[in-house]
Amino acid sequence: MLKPQWFIRQEMPQDSHQIDLIQDEAFGPGRHTRTAFRIREGVPPCMAHSFVGLMDGVLAGSVRLTPIHIGDTSAMLLGPLTVSPSYKNKGLGKALMKTAQDAARCSGVPAILLIGDAPYYGPLGYQKVPEHTMELPGPYDPDRLLVLMLQDGPLPTGLVRAGAGATV
Repeated sequence: MLKPQWFIRQEMPQDSHQIDLIQDEAFGPGRHTRTAFRIREGVPPCMAHSFVGLMDGVLAGSVRLTPIHIGDTSAMLLGPLTVSPSYKNKGLGKALMKTAQDAARCSGVPAILLIGDAPYYGPLGYQKVPEHTMELPGPYDPDRLLVLMLQDGPLPTGLVRAGAGATV
């Protein structure tokens, strides 16, 4: 069976409505109460590190990276990664992740943080954050707090907060 050929490009402002529809379908109306969503609240995603995947002109998924600070370190918070149900399990999520990670790495972003499933994100290089090294402003499962170090250097530590004005 042939793998689908995705067209991946940077997110554009006109994609926002379709992305919101896919996120609503994937995460439901309670998504805005989750800690990761609350950290991103009021901070636009970094358009240089946010991408959409299309198949035959249809927007099938997206990934966004939003500036944050972990202690004194500028970083990115991944999410959401969203793929429309009719396009799941066809490689789009991993292709979007790789594209966003490569763009962030080339821009000098030191780390990407996310709250997600280790079995999915682990093969992409994400590792569990050691307990008590980062503090989030809301409830989360510490086993689901994952980080990908993109540059050499120590693991950032401290309070995770929105990074409006981050210089990464």
